[in-house]
Amino acid sequence: MTYSIVRNYFNKPGRGRVIARGLTLEEAQAHCSNPETSSSTATSATAKARTRRMGPWFDSFTDRR
Repeated sequence: MTYSIVRNYFNKPGRGRVIARGLTLEEAQAHCSNPETSSSTATSATAKARTRRMGPWFDSFTDRR
């Protein structure tokens, strides 16, 4: 089984965007555990710019069978 990372925007419920595919469970969990994968904890310039442009967001993972 592989997993996909989905970027979710609070201002656009149900309209998440797949940003990575074909990951193992461990890779998906590691990605989502990174503080840079949520607008509430990210500190990078890129993440801050995304938050200004799109509003609050977070990354999640889902299985793709």
